[in-house]
Amino acid sequence: MQKYLFFLKCSSVVIKVAAWIFLFFGAMGSVPLFLGKFPDSPRWMGLVILAVYLFIFFVFFLIAKMADILVEIIDTTGKD
Repeated sequence: MQKYLFFLKCSSVVIKVAAWIFLFFGAMGSVPLFLGKFPDSPRWMGLVILAVYLFIFFVFFLIAKMADILVEIIDTTGKD
């Protein structure tokens, strides 16, 4: 399992970056709707879009945290 540590560490970082990018895109897409920049669309749609992107962010971030915990477990058991 020691040979997978580098892959898990790198994939954790990549997934965290992807999570933050999703959150950024969600904020940039929902803020104009929420502020009423588009008169044909309702303001609550901005909150819905932000909630969807927040959910995707938390799922990705949770997966990355689980990978970090797995790295710690493998690292501590491998030293024995």
